[in-house]
Amino acid sequence: MKTSYLFLAEGFEETEATTIVDMMRRAGMPIKTVSITSQKEVKGAHGIAIIADMLYEPQNIVDIDWLILPGGLPGTTHLGEFKLLRQLLKNHASVKGNIAAICAAPSVLGDLGLLNGKNATCYPGFESHLAGGTYTAKAVEVSDNIITGKGPGMVIAFTLAIIVKSLGKDKAHEVAQSMLLNE
Repeated sequence: MKTSYLFLAEGFEETEATTIVDMMRRAGMPIKTVSITSQKEVKGAHGIAIIADMLYEPQNIVDIDWLILPGGLPGTTHLGEFKLLRQLLKNHASVKGNIAAICAAPSVLGDLGLLNGKNATCYPGFESHLAGGTYTAKAVEVSDNIITGKGPGMVIAFTLAIIVKSLGKDKAHEVAQSMLLNE
């Protein structure tokens, strides 16, 4: 199975990052957290520090399943400014690779032109950054190889959409049941 990568920048949304990683691992999907800073320890928007699995080193990001961007500020801004990540996203999109972004982070995809002709959602106030895409205001939007989510409250539905796309509805249902989401 290919590996997914979730990128962490100072000021990321902690709830989004940790929930995505937790749920994907529950589903049996290999996922690594990647710091785009010079340190493995990255502080989130609400002061919670996370130790990333690895530093961003292009040669170590291989055999990619998903590239995932959590939101949060100023984390989203830092992700969008990181040239190596911008290039990786463009390269992955050019081969129809899977990309997911939630909260403010879909703005990075819009700024790169990766939402052209796609439906997308984002945190309210970032709609103008979805260049080329159609803003739907849905909690989660699946459009071909790109999944976008509206914000922290939608992170479970967002991650289940990733699991459905990769492993099917049965596995997503299994993960949801194990978390008592269907109670």
